[in-house]
Amino acid sequence: MSDSLPVVPEADCPEAFTGLTVSDPKHVAAGFPAVASSMKHVWGRAGVVRGTRALMMLNQPGGIDCTSCAWPDPDEHRAFAEFCENGAKAIAFEADSRTIGAEFFRDHSVDDLSKLSDYEHGRFGRLAEPLVLRPGSRYYEAITWESAFKLMADELNALASPNEAIFYTSGRTSNEAAFLYQLFVRQFGTNNFPDCSNMCHESSGSALVPTVGIGKGTVKLEDFEKAQVIVILGQNPGTNHPRMLSALQKAKRAGAKIIAVNPLKEAGLLAFLNPQEARGMLGVWSTALADVYLQVKIGGDQALLKGVMKCLLSWGKIDAAFIRDHTTGFDDLKRSLDATGWDAILEQSGLSREEIEAAARVIAESDRIIACWAMGLTQHKHAVATIQDVVNLILLCGSIGKPGAGLCPVRGHSNVQGDRTMGIWEHVPAWGHKLGQEFGFTVPAEKGYDTVEAIRAMHAGDAKVFIGLGGNFLSATPDTQYTAQALKNTRLTVHVSIKLNRSHLVTGRTALILPCLGRTERDVQNEVAQFVTTENSMGVVQSSRGNLAPCSPHLLSETQIVARLAAATLGPRSKTPWDKLAANYDFIRDAISRVVPGFDGYNDRVREPGGFYLPNKPRDGTFPTPTAKANFTASDLIDLKVGPGELVMMTIRTHDQFNTTIYGLEDRYRGIHNERRVVLMNRDDARDRKLKAGDVVDLVGHFRGEQRRANHFIVVEYDIPRGCCATYFPETNVLVPIDSTADVSNTPTSKWVVITVELASRAP
Repeated sequence: MSDSLPVVPEADCPEAFTGLTVSDPKHVAAGFPAVASSMKHVWGRAGVVRGTRALMMLNQPGGIDCTSCAWPDPDEHRAFAEFCENGAKAIAFEADSRTIGAEFFRDHSVDDLSKLSDYEHGRFGRLAEPLVLRPGSRYYEAITWESAFKLMADELNALASPNEAIFYTSGRTSNEAAFLYQLFVRQFGTNNFPDCSNMCHESSGSALVPTVGIGKGTVKLEDFEKAQVIVILGQNPGTNHPRMLSALQKAKRAGAKIIAVNPLKEAGLLAFLNPQEARGMLGVWSTALADVYLQVKIGGDQALLKGVMKCLLSWGKIDAAFIRDHTTGFDDLKRSLDATGWDAILEQSGLSREEIEAAARVIAESDRIIACWAMGLTQHKHAVATIQDVVNLILLCGSIGKPGAGLCPVRGHSNVQGDRTMGIWEHVPAWGHKLGQEFGFTVPAEKGYDTVEAIRAMHAGDAKVFIGLGGNFLSATPDTQYTAQALKNTRLTVHVSIKLNRSHLVTGRTALILPCLGRTERDVQNEVAQFVTTENSMGVVQSSRGNLAPCSPHLLSETQIVARLAAATLGPRSKTPWDKLAANYDFIRDAISRVVPGFDGYNDRVREPGGFYLPNKPRDGTFPTPTAKANFTASDLIDLKVGPGELVMMTIRTHDQFNTTIYGLEDRYRGIHNERRVVLMNRDDARDRKLKAGDVVDLVGHFRGEQRRANHFIVVEYDIPRGCCATYFPETNVLVPIDSTADVSNTPTSKWVVITVELASRAP
């Protein structure tokens, strides 16, 4: 970031340490410690009765869809406790029995709260009433809902163009609220829909649509038990998707082999103690997971994939009939692989040829292969090309369109996929014309802003109002100082939230915090209990019905907030019956069934236990691409070299974290306790820099001649490839350049940040 840009101190997390201790990393995930951690969080925050009531309905038919990851529920039998440690922590966070309102904010200024960490913000309790921060004030105060809606409507209607407003969406938003949101915003006149997809799996959609014709995965949960090989790239299921471990255990017991690809040795890829089983709970019988573990260099997955494909081609271990009948572009791919030398593959991957061939041999003897990946692949400049090489590998083996085979991008938020299905996208969806016909308006055709473009527009003064439907925009996005200044340049920032977060503290001239119902809470409209729906990673749409009393009488549902904002802003310009839609969500689903493909009979089908699958042609063996076939993609191997003394840093989560929500200060699988300001370094890299474990260092980011700094991190020596290091986000998002994004998808490159490490310039 240029030295001429303003510094916004409150954008950064406090640099004080909390008391690091380090133990040996674990080699097995879950077991009794996961259960104990779950109960500690739930009973400690929500109370025994309230917490247990929510847990027993979590991921059950007719119950609460977990607000944590989007891993699917079993179609048939579900366990009595169909949740994981992550889900329990999410429930504890949302079902918190403590509340904060105007009285709390009278005693705590924005400046005081800015000095606290993200972890401390979440511990205060649930937001209990709408709040406003008026121009010049440093204290939030109470505001009525009616006044809040009028304030937003006045600001929106005063804009010179609808394109001066930004409408952000978090992945926790329900299908119903998301559909109303995009309807309102498009009637307002813009497609400015930055959302959390732009920062996570946008690269997956950008890679999958042109290759197989759909931007989603092509497998069902049951396919894992039928697979012969499961390849897991750039994903840490033990921390980020713990319920996936049960599926991997079933696959192993059915004879599958697992290839794990990750720069770090993660416990959740090594072995699993199933807490649903007595022997797993007691810690006496774990299931070994990875048969082949490849500690690839950060960003080296593409080189590994090309190496595996070169092996398969040279050995003649490809599905020639499938390639002939169902694909195009094979000859271009073969020429590209022939031109890619082994020296470059080994250099970029950081692996030996023997290691790559070992993985290739496992794949060569199989024709039912599932490839899974997450943000370890999606947040690189060459992310789209890398994911297209995942597709290439699957196509070479004919492993798509049949049981036990296919592509599985694992989404990290509970309804991020559903939000995109509902039209939360900066482009007009294919069904945009139906939307206009249904509601009697002309859908704007101009492409809107994605997340990075929205930040740039606010920074430049081209966007003046920011409205966030959920999430923690400042902590989730790249280049924290730049993004903070962008938010401060606006006239109004609005956040629909359940708890205090850092985005509430770096604001426009005026700011609103609008508290909403959590998914665990009863949503009653006109004395009739409502439910909402979500879509999981495998295209299943299911219902979610809260069973807890709302923590405050002043909360509105997200659906109500969107509808009332739309009515206040659009007034007689809109023919949409906003009050009717918000009073009974069946009317919203009826409209969706007429507009969005695949939702015919929505209200009836979603009331069936377990919900319903959306259409997925590649899963069935056909490809809705312009060629009517699956398309191979040829790409060059990217040069990943960095300068002398530089390291490649990737941002990761701790085990006590979900996205930007910090539940606690433990990363017990990695053996890092009571501290988040750490940098995981290879021991030899540390020694080369005359550093040792426990030293306090400053991290300096380097991009196109610019420098960004994150001060005061403790060196932890760790098993990670030479030239690589890892830190937790959001603390190091300040180092992710706003202009460093993936080709095609424009996703920030949070897994590829070039840094140097210096001894701390001052004491913390």
